[in-house]
Amino acid sequence: MTEQVHNMLAMWAPGPFELIVILIIAVLIFGRRLPEIARGVGKSLTEFKKGAREAQNEVNREIDRAAEAEETLRADSKTETKSETAAEPAPEPEDEML
Repeated sequence: MTEQVHNMLAMWAPGPFELIVILIIAVLIFGRRLPEIARGVGKSLTEFKKGAREAQNEVNREIDRAAEAEETLRADSKTETKSETAAEPAPEPEDEML
């Protein structure tokens, strides 16, 4: 099924001639505004990439914070178990002479 969808989409892909026709129509319709439109699209893409990069950095920071918190908890639990075993007094021998 995936191959059929892929083949259908490939069938509708514009070739070089179609792209030239689309470009000519765009120049005729937009004329002088085309550079402004292209500039606006470029700025939009730049802002989108910047936002995506910031979002990825935020996700990475949260992952790092979670990993550090987990390491801290593990280290604390190991320290507590060591201190509990060291703090327990040795059992005293029972007097059987009573």
